[in-house]
Amino acid sequence: MDNSNKNKRESAVINGSRFSDLSGFYEEVSQVLMKDEDWKVGTLDGFDDILYGFTGEIIWKDSQKSKEDLGLEATKKFYENKIRQGKPFNINLAKQKLADVIAGNGQTLYEILIEILESHKNITLLLD
Repeated sequence: MDNSNKNKRESAVINGSRFSDLSGFYEEVSQVLMKDEDWKVGTLDGFDDILYGFTGEIIWKDSQKSKEDLGLEATKKFYENKIRQGKPFNINLAKQKLADVIAGNGQTLYEILIEILESHKNITLLLD
C-alpha cells in the first residue's frame, strides 16, 4: 500500500524582497501557494483559509524587510482604510485596533500574518 500521498509535505518560499505592502504580500502568496487557482488571496481571512490545504514548511525570506514594510505605518493605514470604507467592516473594532496599535499594544500586520501562519499546526514557519 502506497501512503506517500498522505504524507506529502510541501515547501514554499515567500520572498519579502518581492513586495512592500499587504496587497503585494497577497500577490506573492497567491503565486506561491495557489499557482493553479483562478482566484487570488485578498484578505487576512482568505490567507488563513488557503493555509488549511498546505502541509509542510514555509520559508519567509527577507522577513526583516517585511516586518518593517508591514509594521506600524502600514497597520495604521490598514485600519484607517477600513474605517473610511465603513460597511461591511466593523468600524468600532477597527477604531479600537487602530488605537491599540498607536498606543503600542496592538499587533502590526506582520505580527498578524505570523500569528495566522503559526496557528496552522500543519505548517512549519522559518523566518529568513
